[in-house]
Amino acid sequence: MDFFRKGEKEPAKPAAKPAAKAAAAPAGTQKVTTTPGNPNQAFYSESDKNQIKPATPTQDIYTVQSGDSLSKIAKKHYGDANTWKRIYEANKDIVGPNPDLIRPGQRLVIPRD
Repeated sequence: MDFFRKGEKEPAKPAAKPAAKAAAAPAGTQKVTTTPGNPNQAFYSESDKNQIKPATPTQDIYTVQSGDSLSKIAKKHYGDANTWKRIYEANKDIVGPNPDLIRPGQRLVIPRD
């Protein structure tokens, strides 16, 4: 601690070692991206990507954003939050049995009037 008395700068500390890179997944396995806050909860898997349907003349495609709900999406597209069931019925295979559990990144079909 002699350097403090002489007015010298503290010696540099060694840099931390970089974290080891994650091993690549074996061939044939499914890669799943996880949410930053919960590494155990799937975010947007390859099977989700396979379910994406292209838009047709009678529908639009909407990508779910953080903070969205089906009623907010319905309000934005139809002007009435109570029409969320229409969006849910068109996307039951993607959303699943609970309409309150939509995830950012999901692409939903929005039927047109």
